[in-house]
Amino acid sequence: MKPVLTVDNLEKFYKNKGNITKAVNHISFEVQEGEYVGIMGASGSGKTTLLNCISTVDRVTAGHIYVNGKDVTDRKESALARFRREELGFIFQNFNLLDTLTGRDNIALALAILGEDPRKIDGMVESVSRELGIEKIIDKYPYEMSGGQQQRIACARAIITNPSLILADEPTGALDSKSAGMLLESLSLLNEEKNATILMVTHDAFTASHCKRILFLKDGQIFNELVRGTDSRKEFFDKIMKVVSLLGGEKSHAF
Repeated sequence: MKPVLTVDNLEKFYKNKGNITKAVNHISFEVQEGEYVGIMGASGSGKTTLLNCISTVDRVTAGHIYVNGKDVTDRKESALARFRREELGFIFQNFNLLDTLTGRDNIALALAILGEDPRKIDGMVESVSRELGIEKIIDKYPYEMSGGQQQRIACARAIITNPSLILADEPTGALDSKSAGMLLESLSLLNEEKNATILMVTHDAFTASHCKRILFLKDGQIFNELVRGTDSRKEFFDKIMKVVSLLGGEKSHAF
């Protein structure tokens, strides 16, 4: 395996009326190709700021972020926009679909922006739709879909460009338990069968139990790390809950 993501001594500070908040404080870790890694922590722990830095939405204060060995922390905005389009796939809590486009067109838009051959786009959309089991809904508009269906369309949009890294920010946060379970099964399938590399921020232990490794943040630093290994998902969930209780985290869905 090779490291898709390397975070090296990362710092992100905010200044407000003379006060400095260390949102991310000397964090280092790697995500290998084909890994499914979760980031957990209480509100204010720095997990969202960390994801924003990795996605280059926020500029880092110090340290470096490497994707496929290339430093992305010192690039100009035009180069960063291209990097996001070509290397990253995004799954947001609130779906971020365009209401005036069907599911098919929302997915296809990601390919059109990259300049993919228009003759190939429809076949690629059909293929990813079959993989995620959304063939019957891709010609609906977002307002005609449930939240879970919208999120699976968003998932298809994120993976259709074959990004190096999929970044998921609380992807189940706006879903009911059944829809969340279906989405998580889809992500696990992508990881196991397509070798997709996924980095997911979540506050929910049930969601995190689908990952293969968890990084726990506290006060902007890595507090603990768990590797699932040969554990069942229930066993991994129980271990996650023990760490969450030490962090003073929120309640979670249970098995």
